[in-house]
Amino acid sequence: MAQAFSAERQSIAEAAAADEALVAFYRDRDFAPVWTGPEDEARRTALVRALEKAGYHGLPAARYDIAGLRAAFAAATNPWMRGQADVMASRIFLRYARDVHGGFLDPSRIIPDIFQDQPHRDPYALMTGFLAADPHRFMAALPPQSPGYNRLMRMKMSLEAMARDGGYGPRVQAASLRPGETGPAVVQLRDRLIRMGYLARAATAEYDARLQSAVIAFQMNNGLVADGVAGADTIAAVNASVEDHWNEVVLAMERHRWLNDGQVHDRLIFVNLTDFHTRVIDNGEVSFITRSVIGARDRQTPEFSDEMEHMVINPSWYVPRSIAQRSYIPGILAGRSTYLQLMSNGRVIDRSGIDMSRFSVASFPFDLRQPPGPNNALGTVKFMFPNRHAIYLHDTPEQHLMDRAVRAYSSGCIRLADPHAFAYHLLERQSDDPVGQFQTILASGNETYLHLEQHIPVHLTYWTAWVESDGHLQTRPDIYGRNAILSRAIRSLGVVMPEASS
Repeated sequence: MAQAFSAERQSIAEAAAADEALVAFYRDRDFAPVWTGPEDEARRTALVRALEKAGYHGLPAARYDIAGLRAAFAAATNPWMRGQADVMASRIFLRYARDVHGGFLDPSRIIPDIFQDQPHRDPYALMTGFLAADPHRFMAALPPQSPGYNRLMRMKMSLEAMARDGGYGPRVQAASLRPGETGPAVVQLRDRLIRMGYLARAATAEYDARLQSAVIAFQMNNGLVADGVAGADTIAAVNASVEDHWNEVVLAMERHRWLNDGQVHDRLIFVNLTDFHTRVIDNGEVSFITRSVIGARDRQTPEFSDEMEHMVINPSWYVPRSIAQRSYIPGILAGRSTYLQLMSNGRVIDRSGIDMSRFSVASFPFDLRQPPGPNNALGTVKFMFPNRHAIYLHDTPEQHLMDRAVRAYSSGCIRLADPHAFAYHLLERQSDDPVGQFQTILASGNETYLHLEQHIPVHLTYWTAWVESDGHLQTRPDIYGRNAILSRAIRSLGVVMPEASS
């Protein structure tokens, strides 16, 4: 018996040798098995059941080789094979746990503007935590536990059922439709909205008030101008297939996993680039929302997370070098006047005695600063979460842009429609008079740093799909084209809709 036991441990040691984390884990257990003993049945069952449901989470199930694992368990009839199966199970467990908890894509390798630090847990800690816990509960707790993630998972299954039942029906064969019109295209529009849950069944071929109301609801849920007219954008959105929506939902689930830090934040700031809004979320509920302007398509706002530390009231604008070279330095070298100050080592430089002909755009030695004032590019306040991307939230003198449906005009930073109310909301936890405190500093005209006593997590995200508590799917246009790229990456790993239909 001792000889057989020794052979099993030798098998485990050799099978785990190429994996430093597994070697450390098994070494600390004297290379004893964790999956293949008679007493390990609950662990085996919990793992196999979780792998069987990997597809529910939109994961690439093939990479967990459940058939190979079952075969290895069945073949584990001698000490050597038991050791091999044990390490195989540990590897598959770690791969699945990593994927379902923190995401199976490495988005930064796919899209340069994604800098999301995924919450991948330490393999050694995963193994030891699993052994110390109820195995079924441990596996169930690995995916995001948020209501939003669970709603997405239910929507995914609903879309799969819809596909098996024929999808949304025939596409709308019209460039546009308006209230009062009749005909086959109106019937197609009505039928698709019925299938999507926006209308009760009806047989009329008229674009009546009920259909108009359904179109408005659909437009609101898809980030479109809610005018009740089925124009080109609305027709395109209505004609999206079940498979299109399924892909959006699967990507949304993956994005939830990227933020699955396991913490319950009493307050966080959530900027969704695709719907041009900034939200404050307190204990899972939206407590403040304002419209936003994001980076233009050629100056895209990156995705990342950080912590807001302070705000600057009456800010100066220190012009980023790339913007200065593109928009300001050529004019300065040509002798045109400018409202910007020349700065060197933090001091304002008198330009009157400088021979600009000595410099080129590339060799221009000065920084550019716009002092505080009513026309400052940052407006009256900026909100800082210091990061290597030089991205922050701020006021803007160009508030007219907030009235547009698509608001992608900045050089990358986030402009807010209601920055003062945002500031009051952030200060209310540390001030008895947040409005008075802010307005007193603003009236002084002095550039003033106001620190937040409690730093606030900030997520800059790109969510093109989510499910509201009423069960309706919300979608937003893929304004930067990131979904198209990520969808190709997911499909290359075998994540495709079981049955797709238009």
